[in-house]
Amino acid sequence: MEFKNVIKERYSCKSFSDKKVEEAKINNILEAGRLAPTAKNLQEQKIYVIQSEENLAKIDKATPCRYNAPVVIVVAYDKNDVFSYPGGKKDSGAEDATIVATQMMLSCTDEGLDSCWLNFFNPDELKKDLGLLDNEEILMLLDVGYKSEGAGPLPNHASRKPLSETVKYL
Repeated sequence: MEFKNVIKERYSCKSFSDKKVEEAKINNILEAGRLAPTAKNLQEQKIYVIQSEENLAKIDKATPCRYNAPVVIVVAYDKNDVFSYPGGKKDSGAEDATIVATQMMLSCTDEGLDSCWLNFFNPDELKKDLGLLDNEEILMLLDVGYKSEGAGPLPNHASRKPLSETVKYL
């Protein structure tokens, strides 16, 4: 799919079917994340593919927003392996993981799948429930699957502010 169409057609799916997601498509999505740029090429992302009923139940406990997705990708990063910016107030962890997650989200659309970016959960509780390492921080969850019949974007999906309201040339 042409990249402009990927961007235009992607939306946050709120209703997934029970159709199984093919392993090859999951691998292509993961590869898109692997190829994402990171500060100093540290590649501090830690990706967890949740598919088992046991672990999907843990996701359901953490958030009401799985929407029946058969796959949830947990995007985390190793907070001990980040680039610290001058001044010491910021590091690359969250932004690098965001780039990884965004590339995977757009790859879902390219693969003919639907997705939903989730941040409505307590990352510390979910980290504990999933048994992640202490040095790992969960950034977000990505629901992945095929939309259920009748599912589609919210009515305001195509509503965008004009560039004049969001961009200034200095």
